[in-house]
Amino acid sequence: MTAASGWLNTTLRDNLLASDRIAIERMVRECGYFREEEAQVALELVDDRLAKGESSEYRFLIASNAGQVAGFCCYGKIACTVHSYDVYWVVVDLRVRRSGVGRTLMTAAEERIRRLGGRRVYVETSGQPQYEPTRRFYESCRYRAESVLKDFYAPDDDRITYVKAL
Repeated sequence: MTAASGWLNTTLRDNLLASDRIAIERMVRECGYFREEEAQVALELVDDRLAKGESSEYRFLIASNAGQVAGFCCYGKIACTVHSYDVYWVVVDLRVRRSGVGRTLMTAAEERIRRLGGRRVYVETSGQPQYEPTRRFYESCRYRAESVLKDFYAPDDDRITYVKAL
């Protein structure tokens, strides 16, 4: 599918399939935001979930339509906290950006986190100019910037942490 309108019947599933790894790798590499080591981290989380199943710390939501992966979200409980969760990754296929798939994934992840007893959700991103659309997306999902760690990722590349109370 090449047009976002073809993704209106997007469905979500919680089970990560081995075949999803290929689509996730493609989306992470094609989006233009992540360095090689970051792409490798995304794949390590996929591999962890595939190997450990329900005992993995990482949970995935897959958005798909007619068997094609449109996007994914990876989230999990923050170790040593009572009610806090991280959203580690939200990536949408370039062909369907701005179609609502990302918001659908975030809303569904928040609902699942709420059911798991989560009360606060954290997500982090870069302060680099190319991440402005990402920051606007989180803000449009009613996350607020809670902290800025200067030069966190690299010189002149701050980490901005967003939070949302559920």
